[in-house]
Amino acid sequence: MRYRTLGNTELKISEVSFGTWAIGGSWGSVEDSESLRALQTAMDQGVNFFDTADVYGGGHSEELLAKATAGRETDIHIATKFCRGGDIQDPATYTEKAVRAYCEASLKRLKRDTIDLYQIHCAPLEILQQGLVFEVLDKLQAEGKIRYYGVSVESVEEGLFCLEQPNVRALQVIFNIFRQKPVAELLPAAYAKGVGILARLPLASGLLTGKFKPGFTFEADDHRNFNNNGEQFNVGETFAGLGFAKGQELGLQLDWIAEGKESMTRAALRWILDHEAVSCVIPGFKNTAQVLDNLGALQVPAFSAADQARLSAWYQENVHAHIRGSY
Repeated sequence: MRYRTLGNTELKISEVSFGTWAIGGSWGSVEDSESLRALQTAMDQGVNFFDTADVYGGGHSEELLAKATAGRETDIHIATKFCRGGDIQDPATYTEKAVRAYCEASLKRLKRDTIDLYQIHCAPLEILQQGLVFEVLDKLQAEGKIRYYGVSVESVEEGLFCLEQPNVRALQVIFNIFRQKPVAELLPAAYAKGVGILARLPLASGLLTGKFKPGFTFEADDHRNFNNNGEQFNVGETFAGLGFAKGQELGLQLDWIAEGKESMTRAALRWILDHEAVSCVIPGFKNTAQVLDNLGALQVPAFSAADQARLSAWYQENVHAHIRGSY
């Protein structure tokens, strides 16, 4: 395992870390026993950072992390998120009373005294611009309830605004071969300011694994079924904003990235890690095999400058115009 510093904090986190939305819910069937085995496997391989949220399975993923990391609270860092348990458009969701309640509930489920990284969970730009939520987070940090705080954002515009806030230490952004917009401005700006980047949806909800064949269907409780067109939440959170059919079509054009990199999955993760502004990539998982497959990205070679340029041009010509949602 290799580690990178999370922005200008002292946290050294594994380059490949993991998100826990899938083991909480909304990604089809999953077994807790297998989730716990997969978490243990990740930690055995040197993974020391996990991302979750209070709404992943109604807090279930936080509870699973508490079980998996018991006794290792100082070694295993956890980032969680808040606000989507309420009305994200309502300023009352971001008052001190509300945020403190979200924080205490997460601490209880995680069975921890402090949250390593507490993140605003994709609040609207208008809410962020009001600034009050950052004042609340400053207070929680001063009390030791949270170690650092950051923001999970939907768009480059939101990310750039958050970089202006003095105590934001990390941005969580959708970033992958199908979602390259952050490269031009957001990533360099974050790097210059010493703000960490957590790359979420690195495999575009599975599109960049190459595993979805024609006729593939998702289970009813999988968000890739019920949110394909943004029916439940921002469409950018599903397939990085591409429609499933379009994503499959584009994925077929990317078979070449697996050459010399063992698989599309590992190549897609390697492409993200080739950007120095990225602190870690946080793919999801539902079983041990997926954990080990994703960790294989650490063993494959970096992309050449020529291949990076090829992928950038291909994105601009074939993908960018088809992305939906805020970006």
